[in-house]
Amino acid sequence: MTHIMHRLLNTPYPVAVAGDGPYLIDAQGKRYIDSASGAGVSCLGHSAHKISEAIAHQSKKLAYVYNAYFTTEALETFADKLVAMTPPGLDWVFPGSGGSESMDGALKLALQYHNERGEPQRRRFISRRQSYHGCAIGGLAISGNQIRRMLFEQFLPESHFVSPCYEYRDRSVDETPEAYGARLAQELNAQIEELGPDTVAAFVAETVVGATAGCVPPVPGYFKAIAEVCRKHGVLLILDEILSGCGRTGTYLSCEQDGVVPDIAVVAKGLGAGYQPISAILVSNGVVDTIARGRGFFFHGHTYNGHATAAAAATAVIDTVRSENLLENVQAMGVRLREALRDRLGQHPHVGDIRGRGLLIGVELVADRETKTPFSAETMLWNTLQKTAFARGLICYPGFGTADGVNGDHVLLAPPFIINETHVAEIVDKLAPSIDEAIAAVRKAA
Repeated sequence: MTHIMHRLLNTPYPVAVAGDGPYLIDAQGKRYIDSASGAGVSCLGHSAHKISEAIAHQSKKLAYVYNAYFTTEALETFADKLVAMTPPGLDWVFPGSGGSESMDGALKLALQYHNERGEPQRRRFISRRQSYHGCAIGGLAISGNQIRRMLFEQFLPESHFVSPCYEYRDRSVDETPEAYGARLAQELNAQIEELGPDTVAAFVAETVVGATAGCVPPVPGYFKAIAEVCRKHGVLLILDEILSGCGRTGTYLSCEQDGVVPDIAVVAKGLGAGYQPISAILVSNGVVDTIARGRGFFFHGHTYNGHATAAAAATAVIDTVRSENLLENVQAMGVRLREALRDRLGQHPHVGDIRGRGLLIGVELVADRETKTPFSAETMLWNTLQKTAFARGLICYPGFGTADGVNGDHVLLAPPFIINETHVAEIVDKLAPSIDEAIAAVRKAA
């Protein structure tokens, strides 16, 4: 009955027909509270009419021009407002149409930067295991997500990996969080020195790890130590804020909470709130100045870079986040949602950890709470949980391979910035029994 090649080829999809704040409504009239904002995208919910009006206004005036020939008022305004929302130092914007596209652009930007400086041998990238940086070849190459990589390994460029900052599983019991972070920074330093400092282009990391490991935040001091290692060796620091940025964690960029400003950052998802596809590479003055003094142009571009209608939508999203004080609401509701989850699930025998920042929260599920033993991959608990939650009218974002790239399950929550305490209660009241039902189902099947 369809010509769409859906992600799941043998599964029927319900038809979404309308949105109402944080809710989606299907063709049968069933309402679902979207506690994942789709995939961390719909940060303003599904009925932000101001954004729709901005899109209509711009598309009637001038929908699109090719970025190699013109700029537009819509694009210039968007860039000005985006820079104003970010920490000083990230003063340049290279717009794109999606996170994977912009992440590949960021990698190419790092390579060109070193080339312009007379160091073309800096071609290596270091990333972290249990990470994800997009489905394009460059981003996938630096992703430490084993399952997403496995079919395409033969096509992926050389990349190198260090340990994730995964306190729940990897910090020693006799180690402080600060000492743990320092140990990880030393591991990066050793990897750079082993590869040859003059061969490494950049270190790439998600500020808060997203769907691969389930909203894992860094320990205090981790990114400051990492940034110092990068500076020591002339290695660029690229932060992937595709999911954690644009206000998702309570500050516009999540790295603001870590006291660091990267050389390059990538944002997407919430940037357009789902109303238009848009992303951006945020670039420091040092990188831009180097390229400006060299070839004078960036060897990269896509047809829809700088799309005027998408830029108008993103501007309206930024204006809404500011005018409605939504960063403050993200902070307040993030605390409330984590507290409610801990009250309800904190002692659950199969909940190992509840973590995150702002409204980016992960619940890690385990077979044994005391030993932290994960459910095996064969149970596909995440898949069953998605179904049990969906049946209750809850959209969440379960994930797999949480513990080691193969085994383990978590559920990611990233509700719209507009939620209130009633929505928090509804999310928890639907999630808790969905977890119990899913675990019972996989145990019965075993």
